[in-house]
This record gives sequence, C-alpha cells and structure tokens, in this order.
Amino acid sequence: MALISFVVPAYRVQGYLRECLDSILGQPVAGIEVIGVDDCSPDSSGEILAEYEARDQRVRTVALPANGGLGPARNAGLDQAGGEYVWFVDGDDWLAPECLVEVAERLRAATPDVLVVDHVRTWWNGDSTQSGMREVFPSSPGAATFRLRERPELIRLLHTAWNKVLRREFLLEHGLRFAPGWYEDVSFTYPLLLRAQRIGVLDRVCVNYRQRRAGAITRTRGDRHFEVFAQWHRVFTLLDELDAGEDDLRPALFERMIWHYLAVLGTGERIPADLRPAFFVRIAADHARWRPAPDQPAPPGIEGLKHRLVATGRWRTYNALRGAARIRGIAARATRQARRGAVPLLRRVRDAGLREYYRAELLRPVDPRLAVYAAYWYRGYACNPAAIYEAARRLAPHVRGVWIVRRDRVDSLPAGVDYVVSGTPAGYRALAQARWLVNNVNFPNFVRKRPGTVHVQTHHGTPVKVMGLDQQRYPVGALMDFAGLLHRVDRWDYSITSNSFSTQMWERAYPAAYTTLEVGYPRNDRLATATTEEVLRIRAELGLGVGEQVILYLPTHREHLPGYRPPFDPDRFLAALGPAGRLLVRSHYFDDRAAPAPDTIHPDRLRDVSDHARVEDLYLAADVLVTDYSSAMFDYAVLDRPIVVYAPDWAAYRLTRGVYLDVLADPPGAVATDFAGLLDLFRSGALRAPSAEAARRRFRDRFCRLDDGHAAERVVRRIFGVDAAGASPAS
Repeated sequence: MALISFVVPAYRVQGYLRECLDSILGQPVAGIEVIGVDDCSPDSSGEILAEYEARDQRVRTVALPANGGLGPARNAGLDQAGGEYVWFVDGDDWLAPECLVEVAERLRAATPDVLVVDHVRTWWNGDSTQSGMREVFPSSPGAATFRLRERPELIRLLHTAWNKVLRREFLLEHGLRFAPGWYEDVSFTYPLLLRAQRIGVLDRVCVNYRQRRAGAITRTRGDRHFEVFAQWHRVFTLLDELDAGEDDLRPALFERMIWHYLAVLGTGERIPADLRPAFFVRIAADHARWRPAPDQPAPPGIEGLKHRLVATGRWRTYNALRGAARIRGIAARATRQARRGAVPLLRRVRDAGLREYYRAELLRPVDPRLAVYAAYWYRGYACNPAAIYEAARRLAPHVRGVWIVRRDRVDSLPAGVDYVVSGTPAGYRALAQARWLVNNVNFPNFVRKRPGTVHVQTHHGTPVKVMGLDQQRYPVGALMDFAGLLHRVDRWDYSITSNSFSTQMWERAYPAAYTTLEVGYPRNDRLATATTEEVLRIRAELGLGVGEQVILYLPTHREHLPGYRPPFDPDRFLAALGPAGRLLVRSHYFDDRAAPAPDTIHPDRLRDVSDHARVEDLYLAADVLVTDYSSAMFDYAVLDRPIVVYAPDWAAYRLTRGVYLDVLADPPGAVATDFAGLLDLFRSGALRAPSAEAARRRFRDRFCRLDDGHAAERVVRRIFGVDAAGASPAS
C-alpha cells in the first residue's frame, strides 16, 4: 500500500499541470501514487495526465464524462485512491522540493487523522507571501496531536483541502466528501476538523499556492460566488447535529464565516457591482441566523467595526469605508512608485515630441482597412507575420498591409511590400491608426490598445527555454521589466501557437485574457508544401550541388552568457563530413551585427549565412540540421530530415537559463554533448540510426501535427473575418 495518494484534479490548468506533477513525482520518497482526474477539461490537461500515466507507473488517470467541478473531481479521485493517506493538490499549485521527507516522517511517527502543512502564496510577478501559520501558532506546535477544541485557533488557518494530508480510513469512516459548487473546501474542511481525534501541524512550507493572474475562480466575477453561503450553511447545520460539547467552537467558526464572506465581497474582483448590495444582505442574514448569542461580543478593531455594520445592515456605510481604504491604498502605491521612478520618468520624456504626435494621431479614427506588421523588433520582413501578410494579400485583399522596419533594414524588404520606418512620424501614425497589429514580438510599451483594434501575437518559435514570467526564477530575469511585459501582453487579442505544448507554456508564461489560436505556424506552411523543384532552385542559388551533403549549424543565443559560443571547429567538422560535405553557419538574430565568417581552410565548403533574409530557404537547402536549444528544431522537423542536438553546456544552460523541454530525454534525433561526440555521429552515420529516426517520429508527432501548409490561411480567416469562400465582411 502506498503511504500517500495524491489526488490532482485538472480543469483548464494545462500551463501549470506539468510543474505540479513534476513537483510530486520528483520528491525523494517512495510509496506515493498520483490519481490525476481529468474533469472533462477543454484544454490539454487530459492529454498531459495521459502522457504522465504512460511513462510513470505511479500515475493513474480518471477521465470524467462531464465537467462536475472541483469537489466532484476530488471525490472521483478519492474513490480510486489506495494510499494510507490522501493529499488533494490542485493542478496549478506545486509542492516544495523534498517536503515529502518531513511529511512522511511525521505521518509514520504520529499517525494523525489530519496533518496540516504550511504554504506560501506565490504570485505571478515572482513575489510570495507567507501564510498565517506564525500568527496562529507563534511557537511551533511540535509533533503532538490534538483535537480542534483543544487548539481552536486552528480555525483561523486557511480552510483549503490542499494544505492537509488526510488519513483515508478516517475519511471513509465519517463519509467525508466534497459538496458540489464553488467554495467546496469550506464544507469539507471544518467537518473533518470537528470530527478528527488526532490533528497534527507541520510548520514547514510544503505547498506553493499559485496566485494566477488570469483564469482562477478567485479572479472570476459573477453570481456563482453566492454559492459560498450554502457551503457555510452545511458547516453550521453539522455543528447543530454534533454533541453540545462542541458548542464552544461556535463563536470561532461564526467569526471565521463572517471574515470569509467579507473577503469574498472584497474589492470587487469577484462580486459585480450590481450584485454587491444583495451579497451584503445575505451576509447580514447569516449574521443574524448563526450568531452564537445576542450578547456575543464583536472582534476587536476594524474587524469588529465590520461586524457591527453587518449586524445592522448598513451597506452604504460599509461600502463608503471600503472605498476610502482603497483610495488610501492607491495613494500609498503611487508614493512608492514615485520614490523609485526617476529612471522610468526619463524614459517617458525621451522622444516626447514624437509621442505627442502619436497621441494626437490616436484622436483620429481607426483605419478600418489597415494592418501593421512587424517582426523581430523591426528587423525586417520575416517569420509568421510575413507568412500571414502573404496569405492576407491573397485571401483578404480588402486589408492594406504595411510593415514597420528599421531604417537599416529597408533594403531587405521584398519588392512591392509597403512599409514605414520605425521611429518616424509615418511609423507612429501607422501604429496609431491600424485596425490590426501583427507581430512576433511585442510592440513598444507606449502603443495603445484602441477599441475595435485587434492585436495578434504570433510568437517566433516553440519554446525550449523558459519565457515570459517564468524567467523570474532564473538569472536572466534579474534585469527584466515584468510589469511592462504584462502591460504588453494585456493588449493581445490572439496568441498563435503551433502545437499544444506551446499553448500550455504560453498560458503560464503570459497569463492574460487573449484567445489562443492553436493552428500551426504560418511560417512553416512553406516547409510543408515545398516541392523538389523549389529545393533544387534554392540550393543552386546558394551554390550548393545536388550531390553534396549540406549541414546547417544554427546555435541559439545565450543572453545570460554574452559572448559565449559552443565549442565548434569548422575544419574538423568538415573533415568528418568528407569532401562532399558543405557547412552553412547562421548566428542568432541578436548577433546580427557581429557575425564574421568563421575562419577556415575550406572557404569553398563553408558559408556564413547569418545575413540571409529567409531562414526557411536554409531549412529547405539543408540535408541535416545541427542545433542546441533553438526553436529551429521544431520548424525543421516539418521537413522530416535528420536533426542533431549538440548540447555541450546542457547542464549549465538548464540550471541558469531554464528550459521547458528536456532535449536530451525527448530529442528530435541523435544527441551529442561534446564536440568529439558530434564528430562521431557524422563519421559513423549514427545520426540516421533507427533510434534517431524513431526519436524524430515521436518528436514530429508531438510538435508538428498542425503544420500542414494551411496555418496562415486559418489565421487570416479568423483575424480578418474571411469566410471559406474568400468573402470579406462589409466594412
């Protein structure tokens, strides 16, 4: 029998579920099992659970036929659990490293019915806040167990299921299960605490309670928050049924109930303005109904004032005082920002004249036919935006496309492409008036999201390395402006992804209210539809012979290690290839102004292609791709040609830069971790061995299924409103 059965419900948590499961399965303890419950999730959560089940025998999956909510999903997992203890962990939270060592020791030593563990709230901006454990237990409660009436202060700890490890037989004996509806933790937590004979507390942080920026129930506005009343009614109904000896807990539970109601009423994030008075009326009714005694004293301080206003039904006074407190909070934040805001102020006043011009242009109507395109910080015509632009010219001729480019990149534009230069009045005017703004990175912070405009974020690759908010955990994030990043992300209407994996990672890295279009990458349409004639033409333009073996070496940028280059000797590599071998070397676009041709004794067989306009040409021309952690591997895999991962600094890169994908465990082909090994792969032909071919098939099946040559068409039809017959809506 397992010691602990983890029950992990999954509904719309695809961006976080992997981290949750890894945090459990990576604990250095034996005797655990994970029951993953797919609550009929519309995203890829069920697929992720199935993936983990297929590769780890400790994982079992339950797929529910219909979405029932968190409570019924937990019940379904409990029914399948076989461990001595059960731990309900939400799919968007994660465990602290090695915490199970202490948890297991305490369970075996004290055999509690309930073990309460500590947690921290972890916010999307990287901040964390402590729980109320130290306030409730100023000194460590130690290993002793107790009943709730002996330590009633426990009631003031957060009433959730995930901060408690529960003896399974105890749950079954008392028929303790979750009620349906929101706030189901309330009517589960307090009944189990009331019935438990042996409660233990482990004041060690075990759970990271994720505070999601988007998608969490606590940040969802609506009338379902009224369901909190039914959950608390269940608690007090049970209290009425218990022995009179538990009545001494009634005042503490009553006080906690009113605290919780007012927390839900809060600052308006949950209850819409038109429903707030009615919610307050319900609080007042429960205050009158469940108040332990007419002479029950109110809590001290501000909480007591709130109780008195609730007891007398004075909503207007309560609301006015709440508004005043909010204003004080806003003023305090403004003061803190002003104290540290000298540098941002200087940035804001730079280019003041052009910004004023931009603001004036915002007063003019949006141009209903104008689409602005940009790529790689105005570096030119490239990537997904270029593919969408080309498809739009064909499918949406009512849209006028204009590119924004740097002055030094104007000459790289294809003939016939309309453009404006960044940083000029024409560039600012285009940004102000465009109805559609399409980019594979973000437009600058000053760009406004105007009503009726559509911002399309195409991204520029399936991510290997961590991106967005996830960079906060690594050195690369030390100098990043994450508040600015979130401001830019909030402008997105659409996020284009090429596969489910990208969708999952972007949801976590860029939390906001955009719509994901998981349709494949438009830039890969050309790879999916390329003909033999096109490949031969490109090779001829590059001076590559039909019978030559062409290798494209494309290492990624190490922004955390400026100037670093992986060890790579072109002459030794060409010698390993033999006389028919040709080598193309392309540096990352961040290095585009410092890409000297590599020194070689074979200048006729080596070419620096860093300045070549379209990387897709190079993919089509190459017989083999050699890369490390670049998203190029996902694009090149569309061609179904050999890929070699050359990762000499994998351990350091993974630790300091952070990665989403283990390219050594799940590679797109053969792998070398040093230069000698890379040479051996080519000398021996192992890059085409059956194992490498099988790895590429798995990789393609996972990441390239949507790249069928029609991704750009799907994007254009969605964002420009073109129907299947090619008709556009009336303007």
